[in-house]
Amino acid sequence: MKKTFLANAIALFFSVVVGSTGAWQSISTLPRSAPGAQGVSSRALLDFVEAADREFDAMNSMMLIRHGRVIPEGWWTPYNAQSNHELYSLSKSFTSTAVGIAVAEGLLSVDDPVLKCFPNDAPDDPSGNLKAMRVRDLLCMSTGHQDEPSAAAATVSAKTFLDQPVPHKPGTHFKYNTAATFMLSAIVQKQSGSSVLDFLRPRLFEPLGIDHPVWDSNWQGISLGGYGLRVRTEDTARLGQL
Repeated sequence: MKKTFLANAIALFFSVVVGSTGAWQSISTLPRSAPGAQGVSSRALLDFVEAADREFDAMNSMMLIRHGRVIPEGWWTPYNAQSNHELYSLSKSFTSTAVGIAVAEGLLSVDDPVLKCFPNDAPDDPSGNLKAMRVRDLLCMSTGHQDEPSAAAATVSAKTFLDQPVPHKPGTHFKYNTAATFMLSAIVQKQSGSSVLDFLRPRLFEPLGIDHPVWDSNWQGISLGGYGLRVRTEDTARLGQL
């Protein structure tokens, strides 16, 4: 186990950091607590961390929240509390949150046809299944695709997504689909005029104290949506608490 993590782990497993009595201490930090005060065994947590350190080569950090309070936290060298981490598909949760906010603001509906947002990118003769695909199908990864479309940053776009065959009726066939989440990002950008990254700044990131989010984009400047977001460990915990 790296020394950086062990020092943080021991300090937080066996000491109490005074926090507020509410769910949030401030937007800058979550309340901290000793594990025992929240009904969790410090020994069991330490055993888990040590086992994870033995079994996995790519551990960056670990944070566990119980009753709204952080009980253990720590980082493996060279990472620390201020390090942004590549979230991979956890980025999808932020994108779907953006869609929910956009719906609440009246910018779109989950029942909007996908083609409605991208008439200029549609195939010349779209299939009935493609015409039937709605925003909710993107959210549920039930777009009707048999094969997952490419979501590579260098090539993904609304046009490449809409060019893919849709052999199944949308809403009836689940297929894990990162490109579908890219389309959600593209729809939010089309309807709001802002990338998902910029759309979420005043609506989610700033209220939660997520100070330095970074989101990779495709060749058109559209946030990738399904991956590519980088934030701190505690930032992901704040979204989970929300």
